[in-house]
Amino acid sequence: MHIVSLSGSPSQRSRSRWLLQLAQTRLEASASASSVIAVRDLPSAALLDADAHAEPIRRAIEHIQRADLLLVATPIYKAAYSGLLKLFLDLLPPDVLRGKVVLPLATGGSLAHFLVLDYALKPVLAALGARDILDGVYATDAQLVPHESGGYVPDASLVERLNRALQPLLPLEAEARCSA
Repeated sequence: MHIVSLSGSPSQRSRSRWLLQLAQTRLEASASASSVIAVRDLPSAALLDADAHAEPIRRAIEHIQRADLLLVATPIYKAAYSGLLKLFLDLLPPDVLRGKVVLPLATGGSLAHFLVLDYALKPVLAALGARDILDGVYATDAQLVPHESGGYVPDASLVERLNRALQPLLPLEAEARCSA
């Protein structure tokens, strides 16, 4: 399985990026290849000018085209996914996500915004051709407590929801649990 992780956070140190890395780490044994696209590292001028032909943008799109699984992570700001992620998604070709499995991940200050995954992000992913969109995982700031190492400590309920969302992607592990 070729996994591409897409980080829509404008911050270097980000809860959503950390959650994305946690999900990708849990899938490493199933991955034949994996890559991370941090939209914040793409050229801002190309994003703002909607220049899909700029070399870094074109390479990022090619990674997504080769993916079997796309993990999409974003912080939630003012009841919407990040504008940075929106700029990039607008550059993707129609139906680029057809035939791919997509897992949306999001972080926000409170539970008040958890429906953004269902009412804002999933429709855009579907418009890009995604038909196999897994149950998204939303984490509040309180569920990802900063750690002195620079990372975060997830609470048990978040880990449980992430594991449940990833379960369909781990057929061998699921089969082993059923036969035990």
